[in-house]
Amino acid sequence: MDTDVVVVGCGPVGALTANLLGVRGVRTLVVERGTAPHGQPRAFSCDDEALRVYQQAGLRDEVASDMYPPPVVEYVSGNGRPFATIALDEIDFGLGSEPLHFFDQPWLEASLRGGLDRFEHVELRTGVEMTGLDQDADGVTVRLRDTATGADSTVRARYVLGCDGARSATRAAAGIELSGTSYAEPWLAISGDVAPGGVRQPRTRFVCDWRRPAFVSPGAFGTHRLEFMLRAGETPEEMTRPETLEGLVAPYVDPARFTVTRSVVYTFHHLVAQRWRAGRVFLLGDAAHQMPPFLGQGLCSGLRDAANLTWKLAMVIDGTAGDALLDSYETERRPHTEEMAVTSVRLGRVFLVRNRVAAFLRDTALRAVQVVPRVRRFVRHFEFKPAPVLRKGVLDGGERRGAVGTMFPQPRVSVAGEAAPVRLDDVLGAGFAVLGPAVSFATVWDGPPAVLIRVLPPGSVAVAGSGVLEIVDDEGVLTAWFARHHAEVAVLRPDRFVYATTADGPVVASLTAATSPSSRPRTRAAVRWSK
Repeated sequence: MDTDVVVVGCGPVGALTANLLGVRGVRTLVVERGTAPHGQPRAFSCDDEALRVYQQAGLRDEVASDMYPPPVVEYVSGNGRPFATIALDEIDFGLGSEPLHFFDQPWLEASLRGGLDRFEHVELRTGVEMTGLDQDADGVTVRLRDTATGADSTVRARYVLGCDGARSATRAAAGIELSGTSYAEPWLAISGDVAPGGVRQPRTRFVCDWRRPAFVSPGAFGTHRLEFMLRAGETPEEMTRPETLEGLVAPYVDPARFTVTRSVVYTFHHLVAQRWRAGRVFLLGDAAHQMPPFLGQGLCSGLRDAANLTWKLAMVIDGTAGDALLDSYETERRPHTEEMAVTSVRLGRVFLVRNRVAAFLRDTALRAVQVVPRVRRFVRHFEFKPAPVLRKGVLDGGERRGAVGTMFPQPRVSVAGEAAPVRLDDVLGAGFAVLGPAVSFATVWDGPPAVLIRVLPPGSVAVAGSGVLEIVDDEGVLTAWFARHHAEVAVLRPDRFVYATTADGPVVASLTAATSPSSRPRTRAAVRWSK
């Protein structure tokens, strides 16, 4: 076998996937048709979950250093009057960062590709396209072509991951169809650099003007992003003329101080691959699913795919788990992705009202219902965004119940030997974690390697060398979480979802059935604790 995994495509999802595989010691070959990182700012936004995934790859600080977290998102009528506001600066979903960030895609891709240089077992080949693949019981033969010379070659891998976007060659080679809807409304996306003093409207806004809906926002590095819906009869050639662009952007930035770096007309889609796995071939990101942009979750969903699949692949490849574990990838990811897409479609229906009377009724109704405190909080605190939960899959008992299947919080904690508090995930490592408040772990783990952590309450002092890693819950977040869920111990998966919780000893939390490379029956009592 030449390599363990071939990743097809080195956009943000492919590059992040390769970094996660690299962190987990998986031999990986990345093939990318282009010869350089994408120079155009296509993807624009990510959320706190995405930053947590970048953190798992050891690249959070690199990619986040110049991101822009907007304090608010406003929905305004055609006259600029807000009828709904998402107060992002009031929201903390507990995952370790602000809930929304805007970034520059060329910078992001360069950072992710640079991260691959850390791993001798990860190789990136640019200027190479996949032309086909053949599977058998032991692996996949991937056919490649050098785009400069036309030379053909093959490589043998155990698995292939298609991260090659909406027109995925991997999806076509695997014979997987798409289903869903392509929307007829074309949009003009404009990105550019703004000179000092050139911003006329500094807030992030969905302009719900029935005559021409638009989205405008500052971005990273002094950039601005503006998107406008085309009217009937308008053509891409007409809309991308310099004089047209100047007229559209003028209410928001000074055209004389705005340098356009990209202007392109696109249509959006709500499409999902009929299956995300075909034998040893998997689809991630836009290759597996495409959604409207109104929640900014297209890229984020691809990053979640990578976080879910890569740790499972690593376990299967090193013999810790059986191949059946990989079936849980689609089981776990598809429901959340489809829910996110449906929410995006619904939000678009609010945003894209194209009738004057209907727009007036929408604005009036949304202002009125927000007089009710609960409704106002639902909108203002972004509660309509689908939460990161797993309904079924690699969970104790196989399905969500209580805290099981939810994402564990990530506060800053103090660790012996560290001068300043650190983010929790930096302590957890790349594998499983077993942690609980002030407990002494007697018999610990009868499964995959796991870090064992004793959580001490605020004001305590962590002591090194006790046999179990001690952390101090400085912010009280973990102490409150264990109390709220009546838990003494939590078992966390590598992607930080809660696998199991326990209220009374002996603890029963086993991964045997979910990850066993054989078909032996499930056993219990894999973790024990005593006070």
